[in-house]
Order: sequence, then structure tokens, then C-alpha cells
Amino acid sequence: MSDTKLHLGPLVEKTEDVESVQLAAGDPDAEFGGPDARKKLERRLLLKLDARMSILVIIYILNYIDRNNAAAARLRGFEADLHLQGQQFATLLSILYVGYIIMQVPSNMILNYVGKPSLHLPFCMIVWGVISILTGITHNFVGALLTRFFLGFMEAAFFPGALFLISKWYKRSELGRRTAILYCGNIISNAFGSLIASGILDTMEGKLGDAAWRWLFYIEGSLTVFFAICAIFILPDFPATEKGRWLSPIEKQLALRRMEEDAGVGDEQETEIGHHGTGLWMAVTDWKVWWMAFAMLSQVVCLSFNSYFPTLSATLGYNRTVSLLLCAPPFILAAILAYVNSRHSDLTQERFYHMTISWAIGIVGFIISICTMNTAARYISLFLMAQQYAGFVVMYTWVSNSFPRPPSKRAVAVALVNAFSQLGNVAGSYVWPSSWGPTYRNSYAICIATCGCAIVMSYIFKLHLESLNRQMDKEEREKGITEKGFRYLI
Repeated sequence: MSDTKLHLGPLVEKTEDVESVQLAAGDPDAEFGGPDARKKLERRLLLKLDARMSILVIIYILNYIDRNNAAAARLRGFEADLHLQGQQFATLLSILYVGYIIMQVPSNMILNYVGKPSLHLPFCMIVWGVISILTGITHNFVGALLTRFFLGFMEAAFFPGALFLISKWYKRSELGRRTAILYCGNIISNAFGSLIASGILDTMEGKLGDAAWRWLFYIEGSLTVFFAICAIFILPDFPATEKGRWLSPIEKQLALRRMEEDAGVGDEQETEIGHHGTGLWMAVTDWKVWWMAFAMLSQVVCLSFNSYFPTLSATLGYNRTVSLLLCAPPFILAAILAYVNSRHSDLTQERFYHMTISWAIGIVGFIISICTMNTAARYISLFLMAQQYAGFVVMYTWVSNSFPRPPSKRAVAVALVNAFSQLGNVAGSYVWPSSWGPTYRNSYAICIATCGCAIVMSYIFKLHLESLNRQMDKEEREKGITEKGFRYLI
């Protein structure tokens, strides 16, 4: 009997292969064991992904802490020790975004080409951590200017790279929630960055002969380097390039299938595009990319209060330590609202109103600050301003959703929109001069104007996407296609 089975083995295997192909043709989930088995496999895959991607939140917290620690250092002698005058502090803030803008698109193109975010992102993180440490040894404006420029140059790799990475693993219906969790790292950094800074600035003054603000850069930069080394072993690569043992072959195949189903074509079929620069050309010549870049730029100017939040908190009249501590609650609330808002946006598959309602509430906060110097009212206004990040997170998701394929174009589009929008941070650094304080009425008026511009531009973009969806509906009806294909989320 064993001889007969051995003799017929190739024939039996061939017959089973034919039956498997026939089954797969009738049931796309057959290779995963059927629909029920696929759901279980998909849940396991997402749990693994979420666990590994969670380190991106920690990295983003450190990214923003390293970027914004100058604002906290300003309260403890940073300006005086470096002999800064006039607009030199504002220049130190803005120069970071010059390097940030320059490097974002090239970094994402390199990331798409190399396909190894587990190496690319941590390497950049180690370098910016070292540069942050070096900021603590500067003694004049020029030294600080150079470290701030190169800090932005290296930090540029992270956020657009992280957005691109999660867009390669998660479907559009899953992307908003994950983007919100990622961006919560930014928001939380504003809350806990102030708490950490307060602890360091209160306890490290004079240690080993250095000012407390110098220790702020030493300690926070060292934390960045430590977590960067950890990230090398935790972060996944792209589905098509991932070779780690944490992902089984069937899970990897499911990851590729999910992306193919979500946009109608798989990433692995389009890798050549990125190698020939076509993705760059497609993104640069697409007016939608530039429209969203300008809309985001306007909103970034509106959010420029972020870099001066300790200064705005100080206008409430409390001492420096309390002023830093008061920065935390508004951003803790903002982080919670950002997650809830993005989660609901995913469930309803709607983006525009989840953005603009949050921004409109922020405008109310600006108006309150313009109208009164009452302590309670102005502190409430800080909460209303900070919650604008709940809508801003959804905007990032909308950008990723609106440029799904090819991946090389999405990589450039996400980086280009984010990079161009950072010009808003350059301009925003000069929106809050000390001469306009303590009321900062002119600053708040600028924020209202730029936020209104972002709302109008987003509404026009929404109308355009609706027209594209109607056009796709018409084409499918004319071709007799009954199954609804890809549609833009609005």
C-alpha cells in the first residue's frame, strides 16, 4: 500500500494543487482556511502589528520633546546664557523647520527604495538624539543655530516615514485610529514634556557645574538614543520586505492580500515605480497634493501656539514651575479627544466634519483669549485651543487616504504635504513676539484667520473628492459592474 501511495504521490499532489487552485478561485479566503479562519488570523496579525508599532508613539514623544525643549529651557536662563537678543530665539525655533522641510521628501524616497524602516528610522533617531545632547554644550547663538538646524534635518525622517510605514500595513478603515494613536505621541509630549522639563529644571541646577537647562538637553537626548537602539529590534519593515520570525508566511501573505484588496492592487506590483522617480513626478504634478499642503500649512500656523505654550501659560500669573505644570492638562484632554475623534471618523468613514468642528471650537478659544484677561477664562481657552489637534490628526489620515497608490507616490505625497506645511512653523515662530504680550491679541487674530482658511480649503477639497466618487459611480454603472470599487473618503 505504501508503494502504491509512493508511486501515485506526484499525481495525488498535482490533483490536490488543482483542487486548491479551483477552491481559491471560488473563495479568495481559501488559502487562509476560509472566512472564519481568516478573521482569527487577521486579528492575530493586527495584535502583533499594534504591539510593534506602539514604539512609534514613544519615538514621537521623544521627537517632539527634543524639538520643543528650547521653549522650556527659555524659562530657566537659556536666552541669557547664550546672550540671545531680539528675534534670535524665534530664529532658533524656525531654523529647525528649514532642515525639517529640506529632508522630508528625500528621506521618504530613500525609505521607499530601501524598504527597511527598522534601520532607517532608528538610525536617524540616534543621530538627532546625539545632536540634542550637543545643544547642551553650546555657548552662543551660532552654536545653537547649527545644532537646531541639523536637529530638524534628522528629525524630518520620522513622522512622514512613520505615516508611510503604517499606511503599508493598515487598511484605510483602520488608518485613522492608528494615525491618531501615533499623533497622540505628539500631543502627549506637550503634556509630559512640560512635566519632565519641570522636574529636570527644578532639581538639576548647578549639578557638575552646569545650568539646569543644559541637563534638560543631556537627559532628553540620551533617552532618545536609548529608545532608538530598542526600536531597531522592534519596528517592522514593509510587508513585502519583512523577514522577521515574528511574522509567519501565512500572516505575511495575508498582510499583502489586505493591502491589495483595500486599493485594488498590491504594493509588490508597483515597487519599480519608486526606483525610477515616477512617484516623485506623480506627486509633484498632482494639484491635490499642493492643495492639501497649503491647507495644512494654514492650520500649522494656527497651531503655532504649541511652541509658545509655556509662555502663554505664564500669562496666567503663576511662577515658572506652576506655569509648566499647567501646560499638561490641556494636552492630556487633547490626546483623549484625538483618539475618540479619529476612532469615530474611522467607524463612520467620514473625515471633513471630524476635522473642521474641532477647528471651529479652537477658534472659540482664540476669541475668548482676545476678549479677556480673566485667569479662569484664559485657561479654559487653552483647553479649547489644544483640542484642535483632534481635527489635525484626522487631516493627516485624510491625506494618506487620498493618495493610496502607487506606494512611491504616496510616500512622496505624505512627505511633501508634511514638509511644505512646516513652512507654517517657520512663519508661526514669529507670530508670538514678546512685544505683543501678555494679551497676544494680534497673534490670536492671525490664528483665527489661518484656521478659517484651512476650513475653506478643506471644504473645496471635499467637494472635489465627491465629484470624483460620482464619476467612478457613473463609470461602474456604464460598465455593468455591481461590486463597488475604490472610493475616496470624504
